[in-house]
Amino acid sequence: MKFRFWPRSLATRTALVLLLGLAIVQMAGLTIHALDRLDVQRLGQARDIAIRVVGIYRTVALTDPERRAAVVADLHRGPDLQSSLSASPPQVDLPAMPVPEQRLLRINMNMVPLGAPQVRWRELVIYGGHGWHKAIIGMRLPDGEWVNVTAELQPLRPWHSPTFLGAFVLMTVAAAVLTLWAVRRLIAPVRALAEAAEALGRDVNAAPLPEAGPTEVAVAAVAFNTMAGRIRRFVQDRTELLTAIGHDLRTPITRLKLRAEFVDDDELRVKILADLEELEAMVSATLAFGRDARTTEPVSPLDLAELLRTILDETGDANPDMLDKLRYDGPAHMTVRARSLALKRVLVNLVTNAVNYGGSALVRLSSDGERMVVVDIEDDGPGIPPGDLDRVFEPFYRGEPSRNRETGGVGLGLPIARNIMRAHGGDVTIANRPSGGVKATVTLPV
Repeated sequence: MKFRFWPRSLATRTALVLLLGLAIVQMAGLTIHALDRLDVQRLGQARDIAIRVVGIYRTVALTDPERRAAVVADLHRGPDLQSSLSASPPQVDLPAMPVPEQRLLRINMNMVPLGAPQVRWRELVIYGGHGWHKAIIGMRLPDGEWVNVTAELQPLRPWHSPTFLGAFVLMTVAAAVLTLWAVRRLIAPVRALAEAAEALGRDVNAAPLPEAGPTEVAVAAVAFNTMAGRIRRFVQDRTELLTAIGHDLRTPITRLKLRAEFVDDDELRVKILADLEELEAMVSATLAFGRDARTTEPVSPLDLAELLRTILDETGDANPDMLDKLRYDGPAHMTVRARSLALKRVLVNLVTNAVNYGGSALVRLSSDGERMVVVDIEDDGPGIPPGDLDRVFEPFYRGEPSRNRETGGVGLGLPIARNIMRAHGGDVTIANRPSGGVKATVTLPV
């Protein structure tokens, strides 16, 4: 539950972490920027108010007491600044200004020159602050009278800048684009390694992975190519051994056939020849298995729908009594890229199995999106025991228990079909139909 929305892709995870880090850094930078702007604005306001307030005090302090009221009335300091005279400190319902703001204002007021030392105020009180949007400053004159000034405080604006938003958006977009570009560049070798592994699974003779790039990538590419070479040598040695054994068995089988002809017992001679025929069929299938593993047939475009109809027509010619049980369901044309002879062998094998074991063959052709083509071959036979659905793809396994070569084959048809389709990047699967019979499914990349 905690990681339900965590992406599965390494590139997405890396980009997400980097973008979250960028967002945190941006927020921290904006916070520091806002705090600095607040300090600068407080300093500017304190300096401006100090100069204006001290100017009022100096004017009143240098004026004769009998003329001070008239002078104060004539002072024009703007709507945000008002002054008055009183015999006592200002009476307000505001608390004293907070210490940080009051200290900043006092320092700035003390920095403004008064002219003559004797006009220096004797007492200074400050009320309000930014929380109340005003500051009330009381200054006691040398003769005891008070000059009270009320200053309006403008709200602090940490984000008030005409170019700030544009610069921030531009910086964020540039950083995000750079992050995504860097992630794609860094993840590209991993993607190339995955594609090379998938290609090796389809074709053991696939092109090697380029051994270039950063040190770690080059080392991984070298290790992958070394592994692929060892796999190729293993498969080649196994195939050559299998083919050599099958080829060498043909000579003694032929000799045994010739010698069997000299057996006087007719019944025994027929049995020996039948066993030798079955053995020769197994050897031929073994040699075919080896040839399919080493095939170099090129990949070319072909019309799969036309190929399926041709296979059904040829099957109907060989079995005229089953013409009404051979059906095709699918588009009139569908082009795929494949090895035509190998693919035809797979489809012929599956259609033949459906006819021999199920008494019918319904071939359906469809497209699974834009990536895979699906061919379903269904029959109406008794089906396969669930425990044998995977075993039928094991070499020399025969689900037909009679061991008759005419009805059960030699047990290499489905393994060869699966090897061919996996070399194409697809697969072959077998399943029982709910209504009875077997469905063989062939998947092939477009």
